[in-house]
Amino acid sequence: MNKGELIDAVARSTGESRSTVSAVVDGTLDAITGALKTGDKVTFTGFGTFERRATAARTGRNPQTGAAVDIAAGHRPAFKAGKGLKDALK
Repeated sequence: MNKGELIDAVARSTGESRSTVSAVVDGTLDAITGALKTGDKVTFTGFGTFERRATAARTGRNPQTGAAVDIAAGHRPAFKAGKGLKDALK
């Protein structure tokens, strides 16, 4: 499912217009992104938690040449599924 399909599914299930649902989905994603940028966790009880995790500096390899490449330390988004989501997928 992509973003457009999600918007269509939510619009059908709620009876709201596609443009209203699109604005809500965009606002939700912007809020989650903003929280992760500042280092906050975003938790949806029963669904899961989005968080920002630090990555250490490391040496990688260029797959075409095999040459060593230095990869700087940084951050990446992470998602941990909650109990409700895990149980729904059993």
